[in-house]
Amino acid sequence: MLDLRHDLHAHPELAFEEHRTSDVIRQRLSALGWESGFCPTATGAVAVLKGARPGKRVMIRADIDGLPVQEEGTVSYASLNEGIMHACGHDVHTAGLLGVADVLAQRRDQLAGEFTLLFQPAEEGLGGARAMIDGGVLDEHPVDYVIGAHVTSLAPVGFVGTRPGIMMSEARALIVNLKGKGGHGAMASVDGNVVLAVSHLAPRLGEVVDALSYEGTNCACSAGVIHAGTANNVVPRTAQLRGTLRTFTPEQQVRALDNLRSLLDDVASTFGVSCTLELGEGTPAVRNDSYVASHVLESASTFAGAANVMQFPPASPSDDVSEFLNRIPGCYMFIGGARPDGSSGMHHSPDFSVDDRSCRAVAGVLAQCAVDLAQA
Repeated sequence: MLDLRHDLHAHPELAFEEHRTSDVIRQRLSALGWESGFCPTATGAVAVLKGARPGKRVMIRADIDGLPVQEEGTVSYASLNEGIMHACGHDVHTAGLLGVADVLAQRRDQLAGEFTLLFQPAEEGLGGARAMIDGGVLDEHPVDYVIGAHVTSLAPVGFVGTRPGIMMSEARALIVNLKGKGGHGAMASVDGNVVLAVSHLAPRLGEVVDALSYEGTNCACSAGVIHAGTANNVVPRTAQLRGTLRTFTPEQQVRALDNLRSLLDDVASTFGVSCTLELGEGTPAVRNDSYVASHVLESASTFAGAANVMQFPPASPSDDVSEFLNRIPGCYMFIGGARPDGSSGMHHSPDFSVDDRSCRAVAGVLAQCAVDLAQA
């Protein structure tokens, strides 16, 4: 798993471009004797293993894509692909699930049930899960339960956390287009100035989710990209802000979007510009089935020890594993991967890094949960 993790980390690929990654996955699965399954997307992989005895059908899902981030870490296996990095741990998820494939293949004759491994492309773009589902992956591979895990740099190796019900927020991409009159930089004014308008808008986005929270966790709204201008002495006529909205319920999303439209009206009036809102890709909240979550908590305790397994409040990040969980009873969980020296960094940052030992934790917990669910 460590060799695989290091290789994948050194060769990250963006959403729907994970061709090398998919080749590595398929070759390893073939070598382990897994049956190749139907995969509706050009990247990603699906494989099936049938146990010797009757049981439930369990799908285990991992995401495989990297992010458009330039790595600044000093690990020996740092990214070789300029401007692309595994800055969220998907290399660990992939290597860990291939570890599960090894463990289950060695014990095929002892297993009950059927296991489907799904390596999903394009989680970061929030489109990979839907593409696989719309392409018929669940029709070709019907299952009883689905599980998955996300490594976290915010908890130590050995930690496992999940909860029944809503575990992670729903996400919605936001695009705000601003238009003004533009003009010469030497004669710039507030009126019609999209640079000033977008600069004023970005730090106020958090206002749209003021007082919105779910079981103690705040909703979030922030900017990630601002485009404006082509020259230092020209005030452009257009600008664009791209951001993200994270809420936990449909009602919260409606309220936040109403607040955002009011904010855009205020900015437009103040700066004499027009502001139009587009809604981009989105994904539902991650909602765990209570029955499956209870089994996962018990199984995780078997592997990691009860003292290291806990239920915790909802988290503001999102994950499109929710698309599978909306259709199949299942459970998603966080598994600790923080480096003991405190150098792990935040997810999606250039210095993000997690402990190699998290691979074993991910593989062990997922394998234990899958085997137990198959014979539940």
